[in-house]
Amino acid sequence: MESNVAKSGRVEDGSCSKFNTHPALDFKRIPLVFALVFLSGSSSSTLNRPLSFWRFNKALPSVSESSSTMTVTPNISINDGNLVVHGKTILTGVPENIVLTPGSGVGLVAGTFIGATASHSKSLHVFPVGALEGHRFMCLFRFKLWWMTQRMGSCGKEVPLETQFMLVETKADGEGGDDIYTVFLPLLEGQFRSALQGNERNELEICLESGDSDVQTNQGLCLVYVHAGTNPFEVITQAVKAVEKHMQTFVHREKKKLPSFLDWFGWCTWDAFYTDVTAEGVEEGLKSLNEGGTPPRFLIVDDGWQQIESKPKDSNVVVQEGAQFASRLTGIKENEKFQKNGHSEQVSGLKHVVDQAKQHHNVKFVYVWHALAGYWGGVKPAASGMEHYDTFLAYPVSSPGVMGNQPDIVMDSLSVHGLGLVHPKKVFNFYNELHAYLASCGVDGVKVDVQNIIETLGSGHGGRVSLTRSYHQALEASVARNFPDNGCISCMCHNTDGLYSSKQTAVVRASDDFYPRDPASHTIHISSVAYNTLFLGEFMQPDWDMFHSLHPAADYHGAARSIGGCAIYVSDKPGNHNFDLLRKLVLPDGSVLRAKLPGRPTRDSLFADPARDGTSLLKIWNVNKCSGVVGVFNCQGAGWCKVEKKTRIHDTSPGTLTGSVRAIDVDVLAQIAGDDWSGETVVYAHKSGEVFRLPKDVSVPVTLKVLEYELFHFCPLKEVMPNISFAPIGLLDMFNSSGAVEEVVIHLASDKKSELFDEVPSEFTTSLAENRSSTATIAIKTRGCGRFGAYSSQRPLKCTIDKAETEFEYDSATGLLTVTIPIQTEEMYKWLVEIHV
Repeated sequence: MESNVAKSGRVEDGSCSKFNTHPALDFKRIPLVFALVFLSGSSSSTLNRPLSFWRFNKALPSVSESSSTMTVTPNISINDGNLVVHGKTILTGVPENIVLTPGSGVGLVAGTFIGATASHSKSLHVFPVGALEGHRFMCLFRFKLWWMTQRMGSCGKEVPLETQFMLVETKADGEGGDDIYTVFLPLLEGQFRSALQGNERNELEICLESGDSDVQTNQGLCLVYVHAGTNPFEVITQAVKAVEKHMQTFVHREKKKLPSFLDWFGWCTWDAFYTDVTAEGVEEGLKSLNEGGTPPRFLIVDDGWQQIESKPKDSNVVVQEGAQFASRLTGIKENEKFQKNGHSEQVSGLKHVVDQAKQHHNVKFVYVWHALAGYWGGVKPAASGMEHYDTFLAYPVSSPGVMGNQPDIVMDSLSVHGLGLVHPKKVFNFYNELHAYLASCGVDGVKVDVQNIIETLGSGHGGRVSLTRSYHQALEASVARNFPDNGCISCMCHNTDGLYSSKQTAVVRASDDFYPRDPASHTIHISSVAYNTLFLGEFMQPDWDMFHSLHPAADYHGAARSIGGCAIYVSDKPGNHNFDLLRKLVLPDGSVLRAKLPGRPTRDSLFADPARDGTSLLKIWNVNKCSGVVGVFNCQGAGWCKVEKKTRIHDTSPGTLTGSVRAIDVDVLAQIAGDDWSGETVVYAHKSGEVFRLPKDVSVPVTLKVLEYELFHFCPLKEVMPNISFAPIGLLDMFNSSGAVEEVVIHLASDKKSELFDEVPSEFTTSLAENRSSTATIAIKTRGCGRFGAYSSQRPLKCTIDKAETEFEYDSATGLLTVTIPIQTEEMYKWLVEIHV
């Protein structure tokens, strides 16, 4: 039985000889690498630096860095008809028309490109690559035109249509060996775009298409990039960086400027008002959150502010949450709802709204929404004042892969009514005039939505890749000209046409929407963002979307966002807030404790299915400046159904599940801790409030019901002096508690030696400890206010905050030291907390 996609496009002929390639190490470079390793490990011992031997203010590792063994050169080849990686067979029965081309790689690491040839030129080909059987995989596929989600499996027929990323696990032989992780990245080549899919014969297939029947080819040499190694996070990053070097059409996230709004709490108008948003509604929403002590510092005015066609309500027009998808833009300025402010006509209504937000509510950043095509239905052809954009009606056509997954109501509407497409050569003028007007009103950036519609309009424009790239280049050029903080959020944009064309945009919505009224959406929202981030996080900083603070799943959503490394913003209706929850996320100055990397599943979660298998908890890891954090979530019970082709609840009573966490779940924790770390941590469980010491390689059990969570902060334990150990925790009442700690330095008293007491204090040893003299001072720079916690194996002698002595509490049973930090008067203020032991 053949694939659902383009059965007629299958290539059966063997028109090209197979190339067997054997990339090898460049041995001339190895001595240099060994020398670098030797030098990096030869730093002075702590004994020679008695006054300051523990510094936690080192640079954070990139996504690619890891505490694990260095990833080695993949050695990917075709041997006897099999695709072999590190001596392990991944695919069998590789056809003769499949060819390999070695990649240049990054540093010593090189991967391989898979190509294919056909006997005839066409605009769409489906190339079988070989059978995948017996290896666990995790892939990301577009379940509908706009968004990806995850799928796990172990054979080729389980690979969905429109798969854009796949990670395959090959287990080690026997004990002591390393598992191998192989990533497959379908690419863009010229005017063509590749995706992966499976068929009933368990074959992995490459679907190659241009989206324009006049754009044809009979071959592609670099259709899929394959990369392998022993650390999955390193492998993914190395693969994307190698493709970046090869394609030179996009830029890795690490090189992009992150917009400043990410570190501040925000409010979005969408779920509060949908398209009924007004200037008065914006004012009410900002005022309401400010009065509760969680001031929003960035604002997104979502869909509903623009001038669009005024059409009578038509029962035949598809409407979702107020949006008429066939409506078209008629002007670049705000509509009449934003002009009714009773102010001078010389000041635009939008400028008045922005000025009010910034001057009266201390909002720092205002973003507004628009679609990549202008509006859902594009721009109205020949609209007054917009004639120079040469807009024309175009009728979108989905690719076969998208059609084989979930139908979309936007496409249903636009395929009948058409979309007003700005001519590709005029689209920069359109964006620039729109953005220049917005900037003149004080707007700082844009949320650009409905992006993937452009891939459906490639016919007559050189195909989907060419049209998408022209639009993205124009968008980024306009953003660079008008919004100097790189103010752009990409949304409804999960296609590789756009991702591999992004040189500047640094924030991407990472999953389908938060749907407050859809009970099936909440668990799959969390798991989809986490898995999508494995891929999307290499291109941009993932955005977890808005949520409601007053909602049955609000804690669940808030906890996940706190460790996602993302912006944190809500879409509450004015007056409908849970301020107790918001205060776990937002400091009084409106800033947030944002984790430092994109939050991703832990290594042992990569190939489990925490949405469907009924047994697995989802674990998400991230780091702060001086610690690691692992969030554990029960996400079971709902997911995308390939039969019903929609997200649905498949288990109405998912069970209580038990799992475990360990310090090494935080993949780069050893780099955060430093070379002298023993592997022991102090663990703070946010929800339970428990604090305990955890020896190296020991796990902690966790039991959760569906929609429950726990956040574990792993704080590296350091020996200050013999029998005095210490670890900072952070703000105990915040979700991302350890995100408050900015720096830790220990100063030893030069003429003192520690007095030895038992690590587990008794009344007698506690009394002795109180009479001893100080042997060290632990200086901690921290943000925020409230209960600040740290672990100390002995009761401190005294604590100070900004040099003023303060009261503290000490629990000798757990070693938990607590001080209360006052509310800061300056934004982003860093307190100096000193603990004398």
